[in-house]
Amino acid sequence: MRSDLIGKIEKAHRYAGERDRINIRDFNVDFRGEHGTYTTGYNGGEWHCACNFFAKWETCSHVMAMQKILGNMLPEEARSSFD
Repeated sequence: MRSDLIGKIEKAHRYAGERDRINIRDFNVDFRGEHGTYTTGYNGGEWHCACNFFAKWETCSHVMAMQKILGNMLPEEARSSFD
């Protein structure tokens, strides 16, 4: 393996452990819940989810799970207040 690639792999491992380097601004995921798969994400400073609960409450278990998984990588205003 080329030495310059080895250096990049080592840096990637270090970066993966330093999550404060990452600030997620936008993303979409397919979240497989108990009753179906829902598009869930954070875009334009707002959370969204295609599940019925989110439509009424503007949060849901899918959003809260993503907030927990991503934690400090999210902007402060996107983090959960339900911890």
